[in-house]
Amino acid sequence: MTRIAIITDIHHGAPSHTKRGDTALDLLTAFTDWANAERPDLVLDLGDRISDIDSQTDARLEREVAEIFARLDMPVHHICGNHDRDHLSVAENEEILGAKLDNELIDLGEWQLALWRADARIHREHPGPGFYLPETDLLWLSRVAQQAEKPMLVASHVPMSGHSQIGNYYFQRNSAASTYPQADRARAALTQSRVPTACIAGHVHWNTVTTVDGIPHITQQSLTESFTTGGEPARSWGMLTLSDTVHWQVIGDEPFEARLTPSTMRWTPPLAPFLQEFAAE
Repeated sequence: MTRIAIITDIHHGAPSHTKRGDTALDLLTAFTDWANAERPDLVLDLGDRISDIDSQTDARLEREVAEIFARLDMPVHHICGNHDRDHLSVAENEEILGAKLDNELIDLGEWQLALWRADARIHREHPGPGFYLPETDLLWLSRVAQQAEKPMLVASHVPMSGHSQIGNYYFQRNSAASTYPQADRARAALTQSRVPTACIAGHVHWNTVTTVDGIPHITQQSLTESFTTGGEPARSWGMLTLSDTVHWQVIGDEPFEARLTPSTMRWTPPLAPFLQEFAAE
């Protein structure tokens, strides 16, 4: 059994829309106290540690977050989110955190953890703003899935499920920014695994579980989001326990719990559009 404490979308900085970044450092300190008391095997930070302003301010904000993470008594693994990358490079984030931020596969004993640190920067050049998934990141995910010999948890900042954003403050009207435009290829890469596989991500600021092709995709609420909690920060962090099942518990003002059994069975491909089917008859 492996226990992973998970925190995401800390958004340290000035309040922005419904993100209560003014509360981030106090809440992150509370998380580290909780984690040190719970003693998980590792801590996973899914990114968006700050709300970006400019390179100088962002570096200061990231360092303030890193100083609090340094209080933890167990290994910490970081992933960059889009706000960590707007004005800072991956190398600058690595220097601040004192850790490499490449794609990485970690052996957890009965499970393995794939840290899919795919490019999370929002590209603002032509043909339009949004995420773009480099082919190298897609190929890494594909090869890890093909070669997996034990159950696998895939962690990323940006979810790849493509789940509905209806009701989401940020993404109901901006759903293209909730995932990669190549998310269908990322999901196809995952279906190459023949082991129980699950995914966890941040970015979209709410708790969800969506199963695609027998693979559960989890998204966890932000530490400081308030659109679901009446203007107060959600104070959310989680514990993921990997054994014969995946047991996910979110603690805070938007609690959530799910026990999932990832399958090795992949699903029948979806039917063609009905009009196309009717035309063929």
